[in-house]
Amino acid sequence: MPQLSLSWLGLGPVAASPWLLLLLVGGSWLLARVLAWTYTFYDNCRRLQCFPQPPKQNWFWGHQGLVTPTEEGMKTLTQLVTTYPQGFKLWLGPTFPLLILCHPDIIRPITSASAAVAPKDMIFYGFLKPWLGDGLLLSGGDKWSRHRRMLTPAFHFNILKPYMKIFNKSVNIMHDKWQRLASEGSARLDMFEHISLMTLDSLQKCVFSFESNCQEKPSEYIAAILELSAFVEKRNQQILLHTDFLYYLTPDGQRFRRACHLVHDFTDAVIQERRCTLPTQGIDDFLKNKAKSKTLDFIDVLLLSKDEDGKELSDEDIRAEADTFMFEGHDTTASGLSWVLYHLAKHPEYQEQCRQEVQELLKDREPIEIEWDDLAQLPFLTMCIKESLRLHPPVPVISRCCTQDFVLPDGRVIPKGLRPLPFRPREHQGEVTSGFYSLLGRAQKLHRAGVRHG
Repeated sequence: MPQLSLSWLGLGPVAASPWLLLLLVGGSWLLARVLAWTYTFYDNCRRLQCFPQPPKQNWFWGHQGLVTPTEEGMKTLTQLVTTYPQGFKLWLGPTFPLLILCHPDIIRPITSASAAVAPKDMIFYGFLKPWLGDGLLLSGGDKWSRHRRMLTPAFHFNILKPYMKIFNKSVNIMHDKWQRLASEGSARLDMFEHISLMTLDSLQKCVFSFESNCQEKPSEYIAAILELSAFVEKRNQQILLHTDFLYYLTPDGQRFRRACHLVHDFTDAVIQERRCTLPTQGIDDFLKNKAKSKTLDFIDVLLLSKDEDGKELSDEDIRAEADTFMFEGHDTTASGLSWVLYHLAKHPEYQEQCRQEVQELLKDREPIEIEWDDLAQLPFLTMCIKESLRLHPPVPVISRCCTQDFVLPDGRVIPKGLRPLPFRPREHQGEVTSGFYSLLGRAQKLHRAGVRHG
């Protein structure tokens, strides 16, 4: 058997067996990777010194726990942006840096960069993948472009106009519930919880044409969506559970998986039922029947959509888009509406002006309901809504990952592989494009809503 000289390790000749050679190759590869990672890490640390950072919470965990999902956490984040208006650096653990970018001049190049240079950071977005699949939120490249073109008809005015009756009905149910609770002596109401149920109720009718009555009685499907939203945000706060293997061993991970199955089963059942209807009626008859009811829901649009090559969306694609819109549509809308009510409560003089504008528009009308064409006749209310969205946008942060060194306008460089988080500070929120991220504090409210209604 050939001999292998290991004198460079202080050892004499040994038999060169295949297993020993494999061990040496594997050990050498692992050592090379560790050395390369160590060099890259220290090089990034050196290059990141130009970004300021607040004092660490802990020498090992870094800034983990500095910004908690509470009202205090929101105040802390606001103070950090005030102290570091250009941006700052946070450490989640000893080796995981994040860049929080705040000023619009710094953010703009990141948000306008191509997906090849600054794609979505799939660490956080990846937590949503088992639930939302490859919908518009999580897909990229050609698939995103194809789905975006196919979904455009779903937002045509002629499709959206009939939804006004659905919105009015859902809001009336919420108002009746508030009046009942107030008459029973409830002095305080959790606006976000009630409005979340109202937006989910509306979306179920618009996406699936399904009446769940979730505002008045528990709904297993609605409770599952609220629970999934809470679990995603909670997991984001626990860096040790970012690994799928560890997360799905925990009780939360197992409940997350069960809730995913429940939501998917519901959407799949609606898709299959609607697919069975199409062949028997034919597309023309189907559209005629829908025209009589004056509503074409989101599932209908997805089932009828075809790309330029005549290809339809698969059932899996339709489920991903429907689940994505149920999540994104209810969460952001409920957050935005809650903040509008908050600001109007803080400024009763503007609240009264909004009320007078609406009452003037609706006087002598029966029934007293807002219609599509009325939306353009409420300029002051529109300004208040836009100002509320500027001050407290439902989507204040997006997450990106640089695939190459990225030079900022002030000359500083974001190293390849780092994750910048463009954040919309209050004084600049009207100038910056936003994407997806949860409002701090939403996890706790969603979790309470999930417990109470499921």
